[in-house]
Amino acid sequence: MTRTVYVNGEYLPETEAKVSIFDRAFLMADGVYEVTSVLGGKLIDFDGHAKRLQRSLTELEMPAPCTMDVLLEIHRKLVKINEIDEGMVYLQVTRGAPDDRDFVFPDPETTKPTLVLFTQNKPGLADSPVAKKGIKVISIEDVRWGRRDIKTVQLLYPSMGKMMAKKAGCDDAWMVEDGFVTEGTSNNAYFIKGNKIVTRALSNDILHGITRAAVLRFAKEAQMEVEERNFTIAEAQEADEAFITSASTFVMPVVEIDGVALGDGTPGARALRLREIYLDESRKVAI
Repeated sequence: MTRTVYVNGEYLPETEAKVSIFDRAFLMADGVYEVTSVLGGKLIDFDGHAKRLQRSLTELEMPAPCTMDVLLEIHRKLVKINEIDEGMVYLQVTRGAPDDRDFVFPDPETTKPTLVLFTQNKPGLADSPVAKKGIKVISIEDVRWGRRDIKTVQLLYPSMGKMMAKKAGCDDAWMVEDGFVTEGTSNNAYFIKGNKIVTRALSNDILHGITRAAVLRFAKEAQMEVEERNFTIAEAQEADEAFITSASTFVMPVVEIDGVALGDGTPGARALRLREIYLDESRKVAI
């Protein structure tokens, strides 16, 4: 079945979708994005993604292409048209396509934002076999720009990090700056010691994860202690468990860091329980 996508007000077969070569995202990486998971045909944490999108747009002084209510309807329509039971909806907003390339922002009165959405069908997303065995990560230097809290389409270095991990026979990379872990290439990073979860505090240094916020809330409700602070790779290697969170992986156990196995090298009970709680609670409020 040909996938239907959304481009600037139109629902089109993906083979007919087009964006100008002068679009700012193509020329300048001048765009932001969000990815919302779909479980049981419903959107997970949509409100959180919508609020973060608004924040990203505000930080870049980029006009919103439509209201969040309209955006919700577009999400729902694409999920329905493409018959997505489990998967994701990718959304991208750019500063638009002016008449020519220029470093200066175009006038928003004459250059309207570009809005693109498409779905990804991912059967078995919630019951991922990877979660049952956990992932292995390596550490790499974090050389990204200083506003990682804005969810921009500048994803070249995270892509390079994924490839570094793949070449090392691992699944992902944790980025390190000034001796401390910032985050994974496309996720937030955590370790567990005893009954305490440790993760880096929110700042411009990391993305303010929507799944992160929900998981930490559920952890506190489950009587786990949460400590938001800087931590090192060595400290994480000495932990009982570790995990990552993101919209597409939910809670994913980490079983090895830079060649050092955590515990017995299998997913920890607390991380697996947090994954279970997150999926159960998120399904209850999905829209």
